Amino acid sequence: MTFYTILFYILAALIIVTTGLAITRRNMVHTIVYLVFSFFGSAMLFYLLGAPLLAALEVIIYAGAIMILFLFIIMMLKEEAPESRLFPFRQWLPATLLGFAYLVLGSLLVVSADPETGEPLQIATASPAMFGEYLFRTHWLAIEIASLLLLIALVGALRLGRFDESESRKAEDAS
Repeated sequence: MTFYTILFYILAALIIVTTGLAITRRNMVHTIVYLVFSFFGSAMLFYLLGAPLLAALEVIIYAGAIMILFLFIIMMLKEEAPESRLFPFRQWLPATLLGFAYLVLGSLLVVSADPETGEPLQIATASPAMFGEYLFRTHWLAIEIASLLLLIALVGALRLGRFDESESRKAEDAS
């Protein structure tokens, strides 16, 4: 078993654990924190498998933008805050341990060398133009479907955001 195989299995286990913790949490903020850890693990897995662009996109889009959007949604729902301001130690321990494990694995990925040759790993590179050309030539239908779904979600979110009680009263009066 090579060093990279061991790293792969450790990352896969950490992704499964953090995703499982995200599913089982009752507090929505804790769920988002564990999902961010899961997305960082997925990004490290992409990097390990030779796709640094996908790793960067995973961190920027999913761990960054989408999780911030989820946090805003939770704040807009005005969920009741817990009684205490600081979380108990039993809630900090899993997040701290998993964060430390990801930090160690990420450091190992960045500074590691190929175990067979002893040389640093060569990054498989593709320019954004080449990547975009490949993506739109071979997967244009999937991109169009995804963009249509995002448009429908945006229209639905705008409709829900602008829906107020006066409209619901008008709808009830009309019935």
